[in-house]
Amino acid sequence: MTGDVAGARGPSQGGRRETIEERSDRNWVELLQELRVMQTGVQILTGFLLTLPFQQRFADLDEYQLTVYLVLVVLSVATTGMLVSPVALHRSLFRKHLKPQTVTGGDRMTRVAIVLLAFVMTGTVLLIFDVVVDRAAGLVVGASVLGVLLFLWAVVPVIVRRRS
Repeated sequence: MTGDVAGARGPSQGGRRETIEERSDRNWVELLQELRVMQTGVQILTGFLLTLPFQQRFADLDEYQLTVYLVLVVLSVATTGMLVSPVALHRSLFRKHLKPQTVTGGDRMTRVAIVLLAFVMTGTVLLIFDVVVDRAAGLVVGASVLGVLLFLWAVVPVIVRRRS
């Protein structure tokens, strides 16, 4: 099926004339660009979390704060792992003529990573405000961050899709 054209719509309809392989290659390159953007932020956030136990005030954390911190470390490492998973999938399926399946799997893994990242960011802000201000501030600001991220990462794309 090398010569088949996927989505054979003309340029006037907003489509591209490309083979399935060309579309898969383009989608893979776009996915890798997105992963590069996300990975840097996740690595910085994970690094920040991993240095906290070596700070003097870490010993002052109460049980709740310590639990939140440990959950954040696990989520952050899981997010990092999920962001690397599309590359591992590609390595495993390289030269197996499964590029469309690789792109689909990578897309799904990236979507999970985005959800995990929202929880890591929310929890990190919650923990910081809990330690610096108080528990109520942590919960309010954490919920607010989650709401903003949900709006930006879930609602805005739906709005844009509906307007297109």
